[in-house]
Amino acid sequence: MPPRPGAVARLSERVELPVSAESITAATAGPAPADTTSVGLHLERVSKRYGLLYALREVSLQIRAGEFVLLLGPNGCGKTTLLRVAARLCQPTSGQVVWEGTAPGVPESARTIGYLGHQTLLYDELTGAENLRFFARLYGIESESLLNEWLQATELWPRRNDLVRTYSRGMRQRLSIARALLHNPALILLDEPTTGLDQNGLAWLGRTLARLKQQGKTIVVSTHSREALAELATRCVTLAAGTVVDDAAPHPSAPQ
Repeated sequence: MPPRPGAVARLSERVELPVSAESITAATAGPAPADTTSVGLHLERVSKRYGLLYALREVSLQIRAGEFVLLLGPNGCGKTTLLRVAARLCQPTSGQVVWEGTAPGVPESARTIGYLGHQTLLYDELTGAENLRFFARLYGIESESLLNEWLQATELWPRRNDLVRTYSRGMRQRLSIARALLHNPALILLDEPTTGLDQNGLAWLGRTLARLKQQGKTIVVSTHSREALAELATRCVTLAAGTVVDDAAPHPSAPQ
């Protein structure tokens, strides 16, 4: 049966999902966001080497809790590797990564991290609903109503019982974003989340990220385009050849 009336609205109030411009406006009247004076994610002289090739070289970066950081730079500059290291999907060759005082390699920290990579990590021979159910249970989430609300909010409800292999690229991307966020993570790492999204999908992503920002989540998003999400970002960090070459506000009026 479809989600009960008002279910999606309750989801936006409870966790991370905006469903309308009104929900973003309402969020400003809610609880204060996280203290952005404390360091949430800290990379200290992090290097990652594959054979003789350095994907990251001596990268040091402090991201305060509640910040929204854009990672910029051309293909091969190290954005994906930085996010994978931060998400504990690969170990740095040297250096240290700390999330809220705990190294991301420890099991407890994994539950507070949401990661979207280039691969959707979806199972083609499962339906959209089955995919979300599978990943939800990995985090101990048994609520069918929560999954239904996500399917409704991502506009995938009519196709929930279709195999993911029949989904368009944009539909798969929306489902994968929901997969990365359904456990309400405090640290959100998104690698090129706009890939495959049409205008409606981009608008939905913008609303979702705006809501997450209002809730004080720590967000790091890689993108090729500074303009794509600059209005939400507090910082733009630019990489080149595995090193940080610029770290600044996205435009003069943005907070530091």
